[in-house]
Amino acid sequence: MNAPLPDRLDLIFAALADPTRRRVLSMLLEDDMAVSDVAAPFEMSLAAISKHLSVLAAAGLIRQERRGRITWCKLDPDGMRAASVWMQGFGQFDPVDLDDFERFLEAEMQDWTKE
Repeated sequence: MNAPLPDRLDLIFAALADPTRRRVLSMLLEDDMAVSDVAAPFEMSLAAISKHLSVLAAAGLIRQERRGRITWCKLDPDGMRAASVWMQGFGQFDPVDLDDFERFLEAEMQDWTKE
């Protein structure tokens, strides 16, 4: 996946936006699976599942490989890294304690009204 970071993030988050694709990723957490096994629990055609798998592969979240006549799917361990690093950037801020903020504002208002 050699796309620039914003493009990669767009692909990753677009892939993750679909509940079917998130379920497929959860299934692949357990083990590699043949495409037919991935499709089994879904009430959709093999072609529809294949499209979902193509989106996941294009986003770099899974890899597909042919072993004989069977196509296998497996998670790409590096696939989610760009999104994870991007999201962790938002964790660097301390959560705002609204009670403390409200007390601060009340104290400021009292000081302001005294002047």
